[in-house]
Amino acid sequence: MKTLLLLLLSLVAAMPAAMGQVADQKFTVSGTVVDSISREGEPYATISIARKEKPGKAVKMAVTDKDGRFSETMSGKGSFVITISSIGRKAITRNFSVTEGKKAIDLGTLYITDAKNELEGVEIVMQKPLVKADIDKIEYDIESDPDSKSNSIIEMLRKVPLVTVDGEDNITVNGSSSFKVYVNGRPNNMMTKNPKEVLKSMPANSIKKIEVITDPGPKYDAEGVGGILNIVTIGGGIEGYTLTLNGNVSNRGAGGGLFGTIKSGKLTVSARYNYNYDGNRTGYSESSRTVTEENVSADASNMASSSENKSHGNFQSGSIEASYEIDSLRLVTMSLGLWGGGSKGNSMSEMTGTSPLDGHPLYGYSSMGRSNSSWKSIDGGIDYQRLFKVKDRMLTLSYKINTNPDASDYYTDYDEISADNGWEDYISRLENQYSDNSERSTEHTFQVDYTTPIGKMHTVEGGMKYIIRNNSSENDRYIKPAEDGGEYVYDTEQSSHYKHENDIIAAYLGYKIKVKKWSGRLGARYEHTIQDVKYLLGQGDDFRKHFNDLVPSATIGYRLTDMSNLKLGYSMRIYRPGIWYLNPYLNNTDPSNLSQGNPNLESEKSHSFNIGYSNFTSKLSLNLSMRYSFTNNSIERLTTMVNDNSIAGLQNPTGKDVLYSTYENIGKTRSAALSAYVNWNATKNTRIYANMNGQWQYFSDGKDLSNRGWNMYLSGGIQQSLPKEWRISLNVFTMTPGITLQGRGTSYTSYGININKSFLNKRLTISAFASNFLKKYMEYKNTTSSTDFIQKSVSKYDNQRFGISLSYRIGELKASVKKAARSISNDDVKGGGGGNASGGQ
Repeated sequence: MKTLLLLLLSLVAAMPAAMGQVADQKFTVSGTVVDSISREGEPYATISIARKEKPGKAVKMAVTDKDGRFSETMSGKGSFVITISSIGRKAITRNFSVTEGKKAIDLGTLYITDAKNELEGVEIVMQKPLVKADIDKIEYDIESDPDSKSNSIIEMLRKVPLVTVDGEDNITVNGSSSFKVYVNGRPNNMMTKNPKEVLKSMPANSIKKIEVITDPGPKYDAEGVGGILNIVTIGGGIEGYTLTLNGNVSNRGAGGGLFGTIKSGKLTVSARYNYNYDGNRTGYSESSRTVTEENVSADASNMASSSENKSHGNFQSGSIEASYEIDSLRLVTMSLGLWGGGSKGNSMSEMTGTSPLDGHPLYGYSSMGRSNSSWKSIDGGIDYQRLFKVKDRMLTLSYKINTNPDASDYYTDYDEISADNGWEDYISRLENQYSDNSERSTEHTFQVDYTTPIGKMHTVEGGMKYIIRNNSSENDRYIKPAEDGGEYVYDTEQSSHYKHENDIIAAYLGYKIKVKKWSGRLGARYEHTIQDVKYLLGQGDDFRKHFNDLVPSATIGYRLTDMSNLKLGYSMRIYRPGIWYLNPYLNNTDPSNLSQGNPNLESEKSHSFNIGYSNFTSKLSLNLSMRYSFTNNSIERLTTMVNDNSIAGLQNPTGKDVLYSTYENIGKTRSAALSAYVNWNATKNTRIYANMNGQWQYFSDGKDLSNRGWNMYLSGGIQQSLPKEWRISLNVFTMTPGITLQGRGTSYTSYGININKSFLNKRLTISAFASNFLKKYMEYKNTTSSTDFIQKSVSKYDNQRFGISLSYRIGELKASVKKAARSISNDDVKGGGGGNASGGQ
């Protein structure tokens, strides 16, 4: 009996300790909240956790991070209920139980939907943030901006942080015109080669968002000084279908398109098509060239010209994407994309040359030109993605094929030719010309990527890539004397057939770490390039080159609060010259201005350091970025005044002085920039934004030429939601003259208004738009100078635009085409050089 009593007393004494151990039991509850349609993380949603027997009394409160994830540590055991809510969303409620010894509760992915009902007399309004910032990129939500219903992509780019678009639609990213353009995570060579022509023709209503990848990690190819623009198209998405139709008409032309998605079981297919026609527009230009006093001679001439041109064109794009989920761990995705367009134009110009000694006329002529061009891009790819039971471990195998055939022909006819004594030979080079040009770039890419977590804080990624790229260019010239009405004769000496083959072998290794509020990324990429150049017709010697590049990158980020971040980064990027820079074809259509490419160019290398701060709240969004970059061998277009006897391959030189343009690895650039994006939701219906960039630039050729100065850019606007689904927005942007190695551009200001209204439960949207409606023609001035000459030009072009557009959606679908998390991204060719090197393009 005494023993039993002692045992009971021992049990009673141990009960408080045992209860304390249970009460102190720690466990973690985690999960990810994503939008049910877009599959994007729901940022800053409110989380409330309570015991099931007391659901109204929270024992833990928290918010999701910017990607919708949460992980909270709690004490106790038993039954709990978690409630997740966000403004304008239907609350999510889940029950879970914690048993003794259980340390982790993973709720997985929780899908949140828009609230379907409104309380009588109460209206809940939420303005979705247009901008999100991550450690390596900034996203602009095009789909949520009402201006996207009627604008082109290039007009929407004026709102995107770290992107500037000048008065002639030239685009820079991070202050650099050297950048890459992707579509849905895959590079689009056609857009990269001539982005302004493509993006200003492409309607924005088929675009979901634009990502500015400011610090490409080692998984990206080593090229892209300014960064990468990734254009993500709208995807549809559970069982069913959706179809969206859109159309527009304006004083410039008309266009239309459709987008549809259908899902059945494990297969999802999405397709879209767009067509835009740009009607006849007339432009005017005047230019003058004056030799400096040091260059005054009998072989030099001052020049003045005036011209008028008229053109029209079209743009088409289409794509189809499909995904098939073999099982929960294996996914196959396929894609096929087609892009293309064409233009036709006519021009008339008059040219006069005068003596710099006494001003009397030396020569004169008029010319008429006709052009017809077309360009295409066809790409396809397949990705196999394999997940593992270890979370975030992934293997991806990819193949991609891409081809970009371009074709153009130009006719130039001369008339009213006159020449003073001693200049007859100079004018005798004026021969009626027909130029038939074609270029093609075809590439095959094979890639493998692998990423795996190591513990909770570390991630390692690595991969290999092999690119087989074949470029070819054929420029055929036919001539006949200006006074002869006979047939064109093939000019073998001035024609050029040229092949440029690249084999690129690359490997990368990257490391990521995340410790509480700190995150970091470190990586390196090695690329070996084999370049093989062959001249099939025309002047030039075959050659073969090898390049070896080791490209490091590093970024560190710190989360100041749940809504603000600070980051610091370094990256090195390279640029290989594209075929339009290398093509040695000599364009002497204008005998006073000759140009050609340079096949001896080498890759340029750029180093950049940046620091960024972002803060996003429901009321105010702010992103600040400071950047310093330098390059010691950048590829620059150089124009010099030379005696035409010194130009290799020029037929019938006359000993006169002419302007000669080509590309050289002579550029020494320094750039310091400050960028800011501010979005203020002044009221529940009013949004005010501003996008600003200030940049100091220095250019030098390492010898006699140098230029420096400031360039400022500001765009801003206000968007107002009105009763009964009306919305109005006003936008304006202005910029100071841009700086180049040999001159500067002009200042520019533009403005626009957009009014739209939704009908039929937001299925139908009609928009009216107008821009620069107070003045039809805008002027763009440019100055180019050297120690030998000063050249000035003034262009006038129609920048007035007004019209209407509509969009109509049919059906319902709530799951998007799944895409492999890793895919092929070839971003290793310098773009934007388009055609000063060939065929009068």
